[in-house]
Amino acid sequence: MELIPGLPEEIGLECLTRLSYAAHRVAARVCRRWGKLLESPEFYYQRKQTGNTHKVACLVQSLPVQSALNGRKPVGPPGYGITVFDPVSGTWERLEPVPKYPVGLPLFCQLSSSEGKLVVMGGWDPVSWNPVKGVFVYDFSSRRWKQGKDMPTKRSFFAAAALEGRIFIAGGHDESKNALNSAWVYDVRRNEWDELTQMREARDECEGVVIGSDFCVVSGYGMESQGRFEASSEVYELGSGQWRRVQGAWEAGRCPRSCVGVGTDGKLICWAESDPAVRVGTCAVGLGSRTLVTGSAYQGAPQGFFLEEVKEGQNSKLVKIDVPGQFSGFVQSGCSVEI
Repeated sequence: MELIPGLPEEIGLECLTRLSYAAHRVAARVCRRWGKLLESPEFYYQRKQTGNTHKVACLVQSLPVQSALNGRKPVGPPGYGITVFDPVSGTWERLEPVPKYPVGLPLFCQLSSSEGKLVVMGGWDPVSWNPVKGVFVYDFSSRRWKQGKDMPTKRSFFAAAALEGRIFIAGGHDESKNALNSAWVYDVRRNEWDELTQMREARDECEGVVIGSDFCVVSGYGMESQGRFEASSEVYELGSGQWRRVQGAWEAGRCPRSCVGVGTDGKLICWAESDPAVRVGTCAVGLGSRTLVTGSAYQGAPQGFFLEEVKEGQNSKLVKIDVPGQFSGFVQSGCSVEI
């Protein structure tokens, strides 16, 4: 059966690769072959190689607060959902809840991505506040959630980053608040976890970024130095499978959570220092040539949303963007997904 009747196979494939990801869910219902093709990793890489993908920002964002029937505000922490910002279309949307957590995501869960899929890991149960090790994968083509293989251990406030189609995690702390130096890698295709060599030291409340082809775990602190963030980082080299320590990579005493970026020179940058308007509660998500940055000027100030665009030969600056009211809640963390 031809992909598109009357067209050569390669032309039919090219036509499908040009479809917007938003149309994939409907297109997958045309026939079984289209459905299988559109959800395959090979089709994703075909779209990527031909320049038909782009990056969107996926944000862990507080949901609008619903007042009780008596007019009082509910007591307790806000619920969180996943908001998607598409910089190409300028649109905002909220994903359907993870089926296991219909009223809100696990608190402080981590986001990462692989081959056009969003991956949600860990956090605290929104009702019991107990640490969880669940993994959930959202496929933008099918617009469906599926449950992945649990993390090997429960951990909170750990570093995570995607590299070569896999998701690397390291550090954080366990159920007893012990800082961890263990590290694992999740292969989304295989739905399997593999243990990595341990970091040289335990790092709680660290942040993960990718520099070139290395997984970098930024700052954090050990059991003996609670809350005193390290100036060092540790870098996992895929080639050797070993960690190396980098001194002076980060400002000592500064929390790295959600505000770490990588400059054009390959060195770490702090987005909280990029503009006074985002000094507090900063979150930055790289979107290729642009970066979405959220934050406030001071504690309690309204949160702003900005786009930073790098233009050759010019100094970059943050430009404030308008956001619909239902998507103006506090952004806890985020990641980009190439779709």
